[in-house]
Amino acid sequence: MAEPHAKSYYAASATAFTDQPPLEGDAKVDVCVVGGGMTGCSAALHLAERGYKVMLIEANRIGFGASGRSGGQLIAGYAADMHKVEKYVGPEEAQRMWNMSVEAVDLVRERTRRHAIDCDLVDGHLHVGVKPRHCEELQDLAEEWDRYGYDGVQYLDRHAVRARVDSETYVCGLLDPKGGHLHPLNYTLGLARACLDAGVVIHEDTPMTGWDAGDPATIHTSRGSIRANHVILAGNAYLWEKERKLGTNIMPVGTYIVATEPLGENRATKLIPNNEAVADILFVLNYFRRSADHRMLFGGRVSYSRIEPASVGEAMRKTMLKYFPQLDDVKVDYAWGGYVAITANRLPDFGRLAPNVLYAQGFSGHGVALTSLAGKLMAEAVAGQAERFDLLAKIPHMPFPGGTMFRTPALVLAMAWHRLRDML
Repeated sequence: MAEPHAKSYYAASATAFTDQPPLEGDAKVDVCVVGGGMTGCSAALHLAERGYKVMLIEANRIGFGASGRSGGQLIAGYAADMHKVEKYVGPEEAQRMWNMSVEAVDLVRERTRRHAIDCDLVDGHLHVGVKPRHCEELQDLAEEWDRYGYDGVQYLDRHAVRARVDSETYVCGLLDPKGGHLHPLNYTLGLARACLDAGVVIHEDTPMTGWDAGDPATIHTSRGSIRANHVILAGNAYLWEKERKLGTNIMPVGTYIVATEPLGENRATKLIPNNEAVADILFVLNYFRRSADHRMLFGGRVSYSRIEPASVGEAMRKTMLKYFPQLDDVKVDYAWGGYVAITANRLPDFGRLAPNVLYAQGFSGHGVALTSLAGKLMAEAVAGQAERFDLLAKIPHMPFPGGTMFRTPALVLAMAWHRLRDML
């Protein structure tokens, strides 16, 4: 049986979506997409618009994974800095990768407008620092973005950042007016509705149990099979155990969010007057924003052990009050969490498991924008225009140390050092 969405604020405020029946029997299509999150829905939509016969299968519900419960922050760039990208692909190709990341942000806005997706999309993103050394890092980041031609960003000193975030903790910031935030589940459901309108056949409650290479390839499910000329694997953190070759390059980690009770417009506005999404630049970061109905959505507390806190609500509320003590009288209405996928170098992992089997995963916290781009690039590759997909596939990815058995304890030990550094 398919699992329901997490009991989140997003699920409670989701727009209507008709459940799609599970696959029964066998089917033949041009392209089979495995995974009903932002990546899969974006790929299916782009392919259908190119005239392909597309089937999308999802093990649970559309938007079940990170696509339906993330922080909803829309950010250009990658989770790794561009200096690292340049080392992998050179300055010219790094510029192309940067441009694609900006295209990814634009693509989310374009899809939202074209398909009238009601997902509370708001402009503005703010990186904030909590220590003096963070201010140097943010100034360096501003210079890097300027070097890549990304204009409009503004460095903020303590006084300026205090005017935008009502917390005494933050000592500097970097404002990106082209970034933003949205309701991730409603955006994903909107993409899925656009897929249906474009002729994509969607089957929920249809987990992939395996696949056979070939031309066509065959996807096996619990109640049928699909023969497809091309396959796109878009399960991210929820597919790695089914496909071990994908699991070597990513690590599913837990992240958690709370939504307060409604604060009222005046009180919510005082917290973040210009309504940007905000994220600090601690290694184990915190991120927050206002919701459309004037709640505080506060996330963070990444669990590299994937052991959920005893009480997500209590743990996250305690962290939130560290930064916003004025919310001490406010109740938490929703608390939830789940897996996202990271890579060792924090750059997305694109590739092929066979000439006609493509995948994209490991967006490492930048998934709201990059997933939509990933779907577009995989559709281009299926259509024989693989240059941009292949550029991202060139990025080398080292497996996490320790293999599948010991890499979690090894990563937990490494992250303990970073947590300690965050406190210094």
